[in-house]
Amino acid sequence: MVAGGFLILTTSAGFGFYGLAVYLNALSRERGWEVASLSLATTVFFLVAGFVGLYVARLIARHDIRLVIVGGGVIGGASLALLGRVSEPWHLFVVYSLYAVGFAAAGLVPVTTVVTRWYHRRRAMAISVASTGLSFGGVAVTPGVKWFIDQSDLATAAPWLGLLFLIGTVLPGWYMVSSDPEAVGFHPDGEPRAADAAPTELPGTPYETARRSRFFIAVTIGYVLALGSQVGGIQQLVRLAEERTDAATAAFATLALALTSIVARLVGGRVFPRFALSRVVMVLAAGQMVALIAIGLSHSVVLLFVSIILFGATVGNILMLQPLLIAERFGVREYPRLFSRSQFIGIFGTAGGPWLLGWLHDNAGGYDTAYVVAGILSLTGALCFAVGGPAEDHHDHLALS
Repeated sequence: MVAGGFLILTTSAGFGFYGLAVYLNALSRERGWEVASLSLATTVFFLVAGFVGLYVARLIARHDIRLVIVGGGVIGGASLALLGRVSEPWHLFVVYSLYAVGFAAAGLVPVTTVVTRWYHRRRAMAISVASTGLSFGGVAVTPGVKWFIDQSDLATAAPWLGLLFLIGTVLPGWYMVSSDPEAVGFHPDGEPRAADAAPTELPGTPYETARRSRFFIAVTIGYVLALGSQVGGIQQLVRLAEERTDAATAAFATLALALTSIVARLVGGRVFPRFALSRVVMVLAAGQMVALIAIGLSHSVVLLFVSIILFGATVGNILMLQPLLIAERFGVREYPRLFSRSQFIGIFGTAGGPWLLGWLHDNAGGYDTAYVVAGILSLTGALCFAVGGPAEDHHDHLALS
């Protein structure tokens, strides 16, 4: 299950989240379109993906999760193949909207749902390994995508990229993933279930109770701020590094960020379950604040890379903890709906962060000011996590009757 989730997220992140910057560059170069309109299409992609995620959660509750992932792989692969045929800017908005549907159906919501259903005792480690596919996709897949497009052109590369997206999501989604351990003769955590044993009922807080709770509201707002500052910092990092060093050093900076994120996430999956998760995410958000401000104020290569490494240590773990916090507090029963709702609201931070930092760069004193503001937003997110209270408080956690 974990390996299948890892492969699916490697594919969706490498061709999707990180690949969008590559497609933007190629379309700008080959079509001569304005970067502003291309960036708006990227924002639309994230908004559509977040909105569709709400419906993906409902599909997961009613149907075999493999069908949802396979459907997402087919839609995503087909839309990515069509990307090479866009000839007008409005075509891009249509293709990106379709691509976002596939990205949502073969992405974090179904993968983390599978992991939370299969793992209860070692959930943190399982999610950390599966979600490492997000960073690994940026390291192992996206550079190959860029090389392929640079060697030919987007029209030539796009059908092959669509085929690879299809293979990378459909095969592991169908052959390595299962919706529910009970359906294949297991209890959670892989314990065999006797043939005559009654199915284990999924525990959890009712949806309406959970979504109105102080914890859910505080965590969701905290992630809008923490991920908005994080994604904004990541998307602007290459340009900042190029302004202060050179193109080669900037490329190495992104690699250092991704590799640090991978290592830190794997370490965090083993260490963080020993502590209260709400305190962990609060400390990480505060650490991200320090890293972002340090990046903004660093004008030497050494200080810049020390700051980037600290930033990388927070990046993967903050993202990993969102599903863990929701599953720990509210249980498994309504997890897909709760996580997809929290993620959808968080999309406004993810989509707005890069725009905000870019606007501050152009209008408010360069990247020094932009990254300081991003750091303040991350600190505000940490305060929201503190207000929410402990994830281990299950006073509103009701078992399925």
